[in-house]
Amino acid sequence: MPAAIRAAIVAHARAEQPNEACGVIVGDRPAAAGGRALRWEPTRNRAASPFRYEIDSDDLLRLTIATDDADTVFWAIVHSHVASPARPSPTDIGLAFYPDALYVLVSLHPGEADPATGEPGLRAWRIVDGTVHEITIAGG
Repeated sequence: MPAAIRAAIVAHARAEQPNEACGVIVGDRPAAAGGRALRWEPTRNRAASPFRYEIDSDDLLRLTIATDDADTVFWAIVHSHVASPARPSPTDIGLAFYPDALYVLVSLHPGEADPATGEPGLRAWRIVDGTVHEITIAGG
């Protein structure tokens, strides 16, 4: 994942505090098929909550049309956790409707910060039919 995308995700998460932030990373192909992350698309959190997210339906429709028109894909669905680790909650797992996309979580909890940089923890997960596997995402 390019450093600029990572930085933009963290900035969006910080700006949306105290609520969870959300958005989509658009890619050329699914991550599981060797796809590359191309750009970050922040979205509105319709839930406006520090405990859950719901990507605004207008934003989701706009991005779905744009990715279809550009022959791109949802490489990752992204959201933040403001007071818990960057691991999918039971709610996150139950609402993971894009099996070809990664689920990237950023944690703003101080205990989750990278010890070397102090930056928020960012982790990626593959969630398919309730089964969760952590995925290593390379920087770039």
